[in-house]
Order: sequence, then C-alpha cells, then structure tokens
Amino acid sequence: MALIAPSILSANFLKLSNDIHMINESQADWFHLDVMDGRFVPNISFGFPVIAAIKKEARKTLDVHLMIEEPGKYAEEFRNAGADILSVHIEACPHLHRNLQQIKSLGMQAGVAINPHTPVQHMFDVLHDIDVVCMMSVNPGFGGQKFIAHTIEKIKTLKAEIVRRGLSTLIEIDGGVTLENASSIIAAGADVLVAGNTVFSTSDPSDTIAKLKAM
Repeated sequence: MALIAPSILSANFLKLSNDIHMINESQADWFHLDVMDGRFVPNISFGFPVIAAIKKEARKTLDVHLMIEEPGKYAEEFRNAGADILSVHIEACPHLHRNLQQIKSLGMQAGVAINPHTPVQHMFDVLHDIDVVCMMSVNPGFGGQKFIAHTIEKIKTLKAEIVRRGLSTLIEIDGGVTLENASSIIAAGADVLVAGNTVFSTSDPSDTIAKLKAM
C-alpha cells in the first residue's frame, strides 16, 4: 500500500485551511509542497510564510519539494518553516552529497528529486544517503501534465538497485498520477504517490484519496 501525498499546489488557496483540514481527516499520509523560484523552473509558487502557515494546522508530514537553484542557501529556513522532508533536485546540486549531509544535520529527512531526462544511475553513488527519491514523471514547473510513460522503467531500475543494496529509500512519483495509472506505478515499485489535480479537481477529494490508498 503506497503512501499518498496530495499536492498543495493544486489546492484552493482562497480556502487553504479547508483543504488542510480535509487532508488531515483523510487517509492521506503526507502534504506535498512544491516550491518554485522561477529560475530552476519557469514558474513561481510559494515560500516560507505559506509553509509555516500550513505547518500550524497540518497534522501530517510536510514533504517539501524544492524546484529552486542553490537550495543549500535556504535549507535551514525551510526547516524552520516546518519541513519534515526536504527534497533538492540533483540537476541543481553540483555538490549533492554536501546538500544531503546539510539536510540531515538540520534534522530533516533528505530527498533527491530527479527530472524525466536524468538517468537514475546518476544518484547511485549517494543512494545510501537518500531517504526519498522524488521521481518527476512530468517536466517540473506546472501541474496537470500527462504522465511520462518511460517513468515506469526508471522506477523498476531504481527499485532493483534499492532492493539489491538492502536500502530503505522510498520512491516517490510526482506528476500525472491518476486513478487509472496508480496501480501500475505502484506495481513498478513506487512507495509514495503525489497527486494534485487528481485529488483537488474531484467533487470528493477525500474519497479520491481513499481510492488511491486502496490501490
């Protein structure tokens, strides 16, 4: 059974407290928070004040996904805002091992996000230091995109390496997750499903979360 992490980027920001309460009361496991800087990706989302506000009401893990340049400059501030898991992009971190050690030293779980074009083998040398691999199954920056089919093969490759080495690293799939493809994503080896539009565009988001959880 996979963990479910609804993406706040798709929530109703005029009624954010309502959506936070819904997630708290649902079968969801994490809150997924996408931070975009307009540099690493061509979009800007939200930052410390919004995360800190969510932290005050959230009763579940805050999974913060940084789609930003130079994430090391801000890691401590994200911790202070309430991040429990902090994921940095491998493409934005020329000194990835240093970034992972920094995140762990601040008391957070360390995640690495990886874009669709980047081979998963690029993180094998530091895989033992990674708590969560956030595998992008769409091009990062915008919600509502279609799942990239080749992601299934990347999941299988990464899962095989995790199992071979006896690691506890979780595979999180971010982008284009639907009720139609969730079971095949889990079957390939995914442990965590990020769901944005699939959850928040439905008339009963809590029920949709329950259906994903039952996959």
